[in-house]
Amino acid sequence: MTTATTTRHAAGVTDAVKVYGSGDTAVRALDGVSVGFPAGRFTAIMGPSGSGKSTLMHCAAGLDTLTSGAAYIGDTELGTLDDRRLTLLRRDRIGFVFQAFNLVPTLTVAENISLPMDLAGSKGSRDWIDALVDVVGLRDRLHHRPSELSGGQQQRVAVARAFAGRPDVVFADEPTGNLDSRSGGEVLNLLGRAVRQMDRTVVMVTHDPVAAAHADEVVFLADGRLVDRMQSPTADKVLDRMKAFDGKGAPS
Repeated sequence: MTTATTTRHAAGVTDAVKVYGSGDTAVRALDGVSVGFPAGRFTAIMGPSGSGKSTLMHCAAGLDTLTSGAAYIGDTELGTLDDRRLTLLRRDRIGFVFQAFNLVPTLTVAENISLPMDLAGSKGSRDWIDALVDVVGLRDRLHHRPSELSGGQQQRVAVARAFAGRPDVVFADEPTGNLDSRSGGEVLNLLGRAVRQMDRTVVMVTHDPVAAAHADEVVFLADGRLVDRMQSPTADKVLDRMKAFDGKGAPS
């Protein structure tokens, strides 16, 4: 019996299987994946096209259901929740950042950031929001609307909104996919600062080794299975690992 401290996971899946379709057309997107995402860490999920990385994120975040196995947020198994409780859990304990910014065009930056709390009927912490606005560098844009912002600024608003309610974990799905390299780098740096300066947890799906290098750890999937994990990644190490999947160079 060991006395070692067990790592606390903000989210994770156990023996996760996800099958789309049936019969001869069935696609096994996840094939018995077990992985935990440590609290207070920045984890990237990578893999070739069709590896199951987005499916893993969607199931871990409660946006899709598993065919078998279990998905957890903290100690809560998502499969035990009815639709209402699952909706409340996603609202209160999970943040989302997507490739499309998904801002409400008629609302100001300040109103977009506070939208999740407004929908929940919660005032939230003014000090937390103020600190968050400073981290994402938007204080001089609070009264602007999304159409008055650059793509990078809009994604920073989306990141601030995701963290506004102090969720247990923020899932980011290709958050730099619509951004140029400079704006993308700013968003990745900000995700890293939220983890390290504000003790948040981020799980990010990406196809970009440079983006993955901002994470504390990279989880690699191939053919719906967990095939590797890399601590303290660099872009070159991640790229070399990705090349090994198919011998054809960088994934598409």
